[in-house]
Amino acid sequence: MLWIKALHIVFVASWFAGLFYLPRIFVNLAMVPQDSHAERERLLLMAHKLYRFMSLLMVPALGFGLWLWLGYGIGKGSGNGWLHAKLALVVALIGYHHYCRRLLREFEQLGNRRSHTWYRWFNEAPVLGLLLVVVLVVVKPF
Repeated sequence: MLWIKALHIVFVASWFAGLFYLPRIFVNLAMVPQDSHAERERLLLMAHKLYRFMSLLMVPALGFGLWLWLGYGIGKGSGNGWLHAKLALVVALIGYHHYCRRLLREFEQLGNRRSHTWYRWFNEAPVLGLLLVVVLVVVKPF
């Protein structure tokens, strides 16, 4: 079980690295001048590769988490409201992940209407999500 936990943590940490960095690329894309095609294409390529990489990391992270939950019974029984709250946050973070794909498509189609400041704030959501998940898992307040 400890190996599964360790792998889960590694994949989650790697997935979060992508969730932290992809919106930073969006900040840069939002700041690219209209006539700078090479810079825009380079940033789009980086964003595409990062999105694909973090999607590949999300799947095993979720798989190992489900294995711990269903296979080993972690979080089952009474007094485990923290797990339900954590799972709700994970679902929200998966939604954030997929919303990043939508934003990437908008950049590809030259349809971005948001400022770099909006993306700077958008970039803070996974930080808050990670903080809440870690507190729930370590402190188990419910």
